[in-house]
Amino acid sequence: MTIDEQTVDKIAHLARLKLAESEKQAMIKDMNKILGFMDKLNEVDTTGVEPLVYMMPEPNILREDVVKQQITTAEALQNAPDHDESHFLVAKVIK
Repeated sequence: MTIDEQTVDKIAHLARLKLAESEKQAMIKDMNKILGFMDKLNEVDTTGVEPLVYMMPEPNILREDVVKQQITTAEALQNAPDHDESHFLVAKVIK
């Protein structure tokens, strides 16, 4: 697979990026290098290699959750710029 200008345009649109023509060409070059590196990794013989799930063989030791401090809803809302009786109010960001 190779990255072309249409692919970069689509990715830029999805990422909400505006790229200049020179930036597009640099992006094409960089993305093709990344794909080339991935192709090199696919050449490695991994026969008999177990998939790595965790970096360490030991299980993760987690501490018990302990409630140390509780605040009331009124205290939580005290410094909020905008709120009603029980919720933070924020500006709408989705159309």
